[in-house]
Amino acid sequence: MRICLLTPAPDHPLLADATALLKRRHQVESLDPATVTDFPARFPGPAALADVYLLKTRTPHALALARFLEERGAPVLNSAGSTELCQDRTAMAALALRAGLPFVATRTEPALARLALDGTPGPVVVKSRHSRRHDLVARVDDAGQLRALAGQWPDEPVVVQRFTPNDGWDHKLWVVAGRVFAGLRRSELAAPVLDKGTRSLALRELPDGWLDVVLRVGEVFALDVYGVDLLDDGGAPQIVDINAFPGIRGQAGAPEALADLALRTAAGSHRPRVLPGTV
Repeated sequence: MRICLLTPAPDHPLLADATALLKRRHQVESLDPATVTDFPARFPGPAALADVYLLKTRTPHALALARFLEERGAPVLNSAGSTELCQDRTAMAALALRAGLPFVATRTEPALARLALDGTPGPVVVKSRHSRRHDLVARVDDAGQLRALAGQWPDEPVVVQRFTPNDGWDHKLWVVAGRVFAGLRRSELAAPVLDKGTRSLALRELPDGWLDVVLRVGEVFALDVYGVDLLDDGGAPQIVDINAFPGIRGQAGAPEALADLALRTAAGSHRPRVLPGTV
């Protein structure tokens, strides 16, 4: 089988470990979408296509390439449509709530400066509407903090979420083709701590019903490889974010699960999930 990683960072631990497993019997290559300017010239026909593509980048150019490959019949994990949806926190919240998922209440403002003028009672969590590296995620307790933040990010489109009182730990759950991995990580909204790593969490330590919620996210968002950030709201799960193809660092079995998914998809026994209306 021929497996291609769509990423500028094939040395990412999850990808590197999965590659090491796959290369024993299969061809694995990596392609940085930013280096491909002419899609038809780079992929002139079916023979130029890999058996499966793993989309571990979220730039607009990468999504355009993924769509081009999908249109030519190549399977892409995750689909371009699902990956793009998870970058828009407004669309993410709307779909989750329509599906009955316990997503934190979310409203959208076109610019943070406008939010500061209108004022908003705290505490709330303010995030960039469009998820990306080094985006805005901050807890705001009063009008002074909001004005200061707006001074740094005046034109940033944002979402505003109710702050859920918690113990300062985020529950990080990751899924690869239905296999769930879990961990605890200090919230980026908590007081600074020296240990910013993730502690693995046995699935039996999760409250009843949490696994069902996380697996339902994959169905609703048409994701095969994804992460869900949850807070414990009095024993009930509160979803605060959903990520397509997260890093899943340090989780025993995750590279094996990804390698298995890639091979099954390449062989045609698994078809990537796609959002309704995108096929």
